[in-house]
Amino acid sequence: MQLRFRQQAATAGVAVVALTLALGACSSSSTSSAPSGSSSGGGAASGGGSAKVSGTLNGSGSTFQLAFQQAAIAAFKSVQPDLTVNYGGGGSGKGRTDLASGTVNFAGSDSPIPDKEVSNFSGKGTVLYFPVVIGPITLSYNLSGVSSLKLDPTVIAGLFSGKIKTWNDPAIKALNSGASLPSTPVKLAVRSDSSGTTANFSKFLVEAAGSAWTLGTSSTIKWPSTAQAGSGNAGVAQIVKSTPGAIGYVDYADAKASNLTFASVKNKDGNFVAPSTDSATAAAQNATVKPDLTFSCLWTSGAQSYPITYQSWDLVFQKQSSTQTAANLKAYIGYLIGDGQKLLTQLNYAPLPSNIDQQAQAQLSKIGS
Repeated sequence: MQLRFRQQAATAGVAVVALTLALGACSSSSTSSAPSGSSSGGGAASGGGSAKVSGTLNGSGSTFQLAFQQAAIAAFKSVQPDLTVNYGGGGSGKGRTDLASGTVNFAGSDSPIPDKEVSNFSGKGTVLYFPVVIGPITLSYNLSGVSSLKLDPTVIAGLFSGKIKTWNDPAIKALNSGASLPSTPVKLAVRSDSSGTTANFSKFLVEAAGSAWTLGTSSTIKWPSTAQAGSGNAGVAQIVKSTPGAIGYVDYADAKASNLTFASVKNKDGNFVAPSTDSATAAAQNATVKPDLTFSCLWTSGAQSYPITYQSWDLVFQKQSSTQTAANLKAYIGYLIGDGQKLLTQLNYAPLPSNIDQQAQAQLSKIGS
């Protein structure tokens, strides 16, 4: 059940990619354009590697990435038919744990390795961060008769700390003049697993809500005891969908796949902005990228920036156990940040801005044995 909504989204993306690949095969001179704000990739990265590779790669982690991974794996098979790639969800924390223990070759993570996990990677070499997707975290809600809702960081903090208990609370009414807000109790939907979505959502509240938010930021949060917890983004989406009065933080792709209603959120510039691929791209274009390619799209400036935009990386060790594994990772990661970027808009993700994508492609050469 947890994967059902993601699989539905992925099916549409695979169909689009299959058509793109088929058309591309008809003419060696045909070209395809990259999504707005992204790079189409070049050389080995865009095509999954010029040399044929073979074997198996295993990955796990971020459920935010899951639909993209499913669609990319299917499309990549037509480029490199002898390389099998497996990706399981489980949350960003599981991905990092699996990578540190050697269970997987790459880990999907929506946040950099937290300080408390650094010791898990001690003595195992440098970890490279390859950004692969951008997307909004929605505030999805289930409230009969309310199709448009505005929230600001202070009110969101009040909701998720349990201080705002009903939907007709004066703080919510002040932001939604003219809306018929019911006295329905607020029911929180949160993640049960160690989650990069949780880490980014709580980091947003730390940065944007100030003293109104007292629960800190982490991949796991001690939520109010009345909160209902679900595994993965799809699990939270299901709780929101089936629970009148619910509100949950759900990535945009899952929220769209589950036909959820979501709020507009007041951004750093004071504008209420709805989550979308365009407003996520606007946020990402204002992010500051560090030399290791870590960055945060949360609470960035820009009139059209959605303030709860986050990003996800695939983490790999720079030094691999064999030249074959290194070649396999270069081929697959290269595909994700090259031609695989063309999948993203059909899956309700935002592609990487071109400057970030180009830096990621340049970093591929660091993977070795």
